[in-house]
Amino acid sequence: MKKQHIKLLEKDLKFLDDLLSKGDLPVRKQRRAIGLRELHRGKTYREVATLLNMSYPAVQAWGKKYKREGLAFLEDKPRSGRPIGISGADRAKITAIACTSPPEGYARWSLRLLADKLVELAIVDSISFKQVGNILKKTNCNLIEKDNGVFEK
Repeated sequence: MKKQHIKLLEKDLKFLDDLLSKGDLPVRKQRRAIGLRELHRGKTYREVATLLNMSYPAVQAWGKKYKREGLAFLEDKPRSGRPIGISGADRAKITAIACTSPPEGYARWSLRLLADKLVELAIVDSISFKQVGNILKKTNCNLIEKDNGVFEK
């Protein structure tokens, strides 16, 4: 079986040495840099995987990514996830509406009533009462009823 290792460019090797000498790196980036340097020094994928307590396929992927992308692979790529659905301005509107007096016939705002009102005013397309509660909770919205029936923070 052929020994598998990576041959780094001189400038890449210098960059890795400078990067690792700083000492203040995210763990993932540090492991990738150390692994790449060790592969350059002639260690096999399996030896580097054992040294860094990583899986063999992960270290093998580092080698492939370096050949394809260069040192750019050291950085974490953006991860997928659900985008933020409600902007900061909309959150402020939700809080502002919660601080107004409730509709006629109600003593105070309920989360369900607020959610319905936000959809009615077209501030959001849809929102659950739980999400309204989470938004108000994050803004420390603690409404206190005054004698005239108006709520204040």
